[in-house]
Amino acid sequence: MGAWRDWPFREVWTADFEFAVHPGGTPEPVCLVAHELRGGQRVRLWRDELLILDRPPYATDVSALFVAYYASAELGCHLALGWSLPINVLDLYVEFRNRSNGLDTPCGRGLLGALAWYGLDAVDAAEKEAMRDLALRGAPWTDAEKRDLLDYCESDVVALDRLLEAMS
Repeated sequence: MGAWRDWPFREVWTADFEFAVHPGGTPEPVCLVAHELRGGQRVRLWRDELLILDRPPYATDVSALFVAYYASAELGCHLALGWSLPINVLDLYVEFRNRSNGLDTPCGRGLLGALAWYGLDAVDAAEKEAMRDLALRGAPWTDAEKRDLLDYCESDVVALDRLLEAMS
């Protein structure tokens, strides 16, 4: 059992956005996947669904913990959507950098590198790059591309769930 289960939060959310950003611009959220780890709730939203929300589809108050990898990207999407920022944020990128400071990280310091460091399986780097490129390309997307992007985004959240367990 991971130590995170003992943390004093009613809800623990892991989340990832896919987004496009043009030089000098703000992020343009494409999709969001989030998991609530205590109760098992799952959120999968496409851009049109995100744009009609006036707040995040998960708790961001003092009773909730928001977990991301390189959280500034997710927080930038919150701001781009006009959403409030979570009060409690755990950035596993920062935690991994702290833990690996001064040590060799053969697979880098990104999510794939952190997963490898802990011996966890990850999506293929080429697939990750292809999906990022698809998000960055921008609209229009076919229904199959939308499904692929949401599935890829969810694979990052599943990886984040496992990484949180390993790191805690």
